[in-house]
Amino acid sequence: MSKQVVQLSRVVIRFAGDSGDGMQLTGDRFTSETAGMGNDLSTLPDFPAEIRAPAGTLPGVSAFQLHFADHDIMTPGDSPNVLVAMNPAALKANLGDVPRGADIIVNTDEFTKRNLVKVGYETNPIEDGSLDPFKVHPIALTSMTVEALKGFDITKKDAERAKNMFALGLLCWLYHRPTEGTIDFLTAKFGNKPEIMKANLRAFEAGWSYGETTEEFSIQYEISPAPMRPGTYRNMSGNLALSYGLIAASKLSGLTLFLGSYPITPASDILHELSRHKRFGVMTFQAEDEISGVGAAIGASYGGALGVTTTSGPGVALKSEAIGLAVSLELPLLVVDVQRGGPSTGLPTKTEQADLLQAMFGRNGEAPVPIVAPQSPSDCFFAAIEAARIAITYRTPVFLLSDGYLANGSEPWCVPDVSTLAKIEPNFAYELNHEAADGTMEFWPYLRDPETLARPWAVPGTAGLEHRIGGIEKSDGAGTISYDPDNHDKMVRLRQAKVDAVARTIPDLVVDDPDGDARVLILGWGSTFGPIGAACRLVRAAGESVAQIHLRHLNPFPSNLGMILKSYDRVILPEMNLGQLSMLIRAEYLVDIIGYNQVRGMPFKSDELAAVITDVLESG
Repeated sequence: MSKQVVQLSRVVIRFAGDSGDGMQLTGDRFTSETAGMGNDLSTLPDFPAEIRAPAGTLPGVSAFQLHFADHDIMTPGDSPNVLVAMNPAALKANLGDVPRGADIIVNTDEFTKRNLVKVGYETNPIEDGSLDPFKVHPIALTSMTVEALKGFDITKKDAERAKNMFALGLLCWLYHRPTEGTIDFLTAKFGNKPEIMKANLRAFEAGWSYGETTEEFSIQYEISPAPMRPGTYRNMSGNLALSYGLIAASKLSGLTLFLGSYPITPASDILHELSRHKRFGVMTFQAEDEISGVGAAIGASYGGALGVTTTSGPGVALKSEAIGLAVSLELPLLVVDVQRGGPSTGLPTKTEQADLLQAMFGRNGEAPVPIVAPQSPSDCFFAAIEAARIAITYRTPVFLLSDGYLANGSEPWCVPDVSTLAKIEPNFAYELNHEAADGTMEFWPYLRDPETLARPWAVPGTAGLEHRIGGIEKSDGAGTISYDPDNHDKMVRLRQAKVDAVARTIPDLVVDDPDGDARVLILGWGSTFGPIGAACRLVRAAGESVAQIHLRHLNPFPSNLGMILKSYDRVILPEMNLGQLSMLIRAEYLVDIIGYNQVRGMPFKSDELAAVITDVLESG
């Protein structure tokens, strides 16, 4: 059947269904095919915290949103142009995000009276007119999949489970996505289950063929590749990029990478990924608890390795005493906090930025640490290298604050030329460094570098450099136990000065102000980069001027931050918390920050931030 082909510049698709319907796999496969087409893209997986919520209920809805375009994009999209709803719960949970006129593909087989009652529908929305503002495509996905798989030696349940592949095939046809990658994927994934493999391949092909032959869809859509700088690209999630960044940092520094970690959502993927790379000298230790994980990482750093521990907010709370120990020991340590909704267990699979003050102050005593925050999934690679550089150079724990949105989201990543990545010098101590009163040389473990204030890092077993470190305060230079009040005051100030010294190696912030005449500045940190950038584009497209800066370094701040803030009449700061960075900025620079705060477990939408900017501009 000959069908019209329409060219589009961008599309946002959301797959939604039960947590057992394979929506994450479906979205991931569609994303991979889209990446292969050369489109720019951004994704937002959204899944329940329960391992398996009751089937057909609202708490069990799992969704995957993908925004892809023929131009540079910054977010997964504010609202879907297409919603694929596998059951009534998926429709009800996501309908509020769908704009009028959008396409909704519904699996009619699941709209039974029982399933409708489960989610509070008194009548069938497909039939009662409530979906009239949308372009509804009722398709019997389940029964057509089962029909397509007649003759296969599989159970009816296994046949029904393949309906996500039918939906994937249909969407691949609708948006001119290639099929070879998915065929290869299914062949490899189910290679040891030949009948299941063949069934999934048949379901995928049946979905494609349905789109080709049905009168339900008279139009196909094409989205051209996006212009990108030359290079080798791959689709990259934040956790994967962070893992690769840690491996790169270990190679750039010549140090063994040691990860001591206890599994916790949404950081566990880093442990899983790094455990696959023993050929790069990576050592992973799945500890029995959070405290063991960080303790092992500190021990590895003492032994001359790059010690890393990964966790989320609840785990940071448990690790806090040991992190304070690492501050006192003055050893390199990376604490990767993939933030999630809190407090306590909170929203384990949702995103938040509410651990900033915990990273800044969540230890007893004066225990300052540098803090680095990536701005996008692919930037997690470079942020990991930067955090390692600071930790190794300054002999200090460093917090790397990612979040659930960055961890699970993905975007195209241009694989960097390794030769462009700067080396990180650990500068181990090999020689005695202090002349004693009798003229002999000895080793002082707290004799500091005049530039960085870092103490020497002597690997145990280095002849003549035997030394003792610990949590009890040490005397400046010599490192012997000291209870002297003046010495303690000096050591506290030296540790703070060491963190402050990091600012000298942080590049100055560059303001994004195309017109050069903006009087309003929007400031952000972490994963708000994309929504803020997209919002600024909307405001500028409407003829208004707004400037933007984004912070990667949250402690210490870049040296020119204060000057920039005071150059603008008003400063807006959106955060997925109740104003934690706003508090720090106000205290440091006495600037009246206009905070915009939400803690909904979801990233900001660009249109809501554009409205906030516009309101501030119009208020004078």
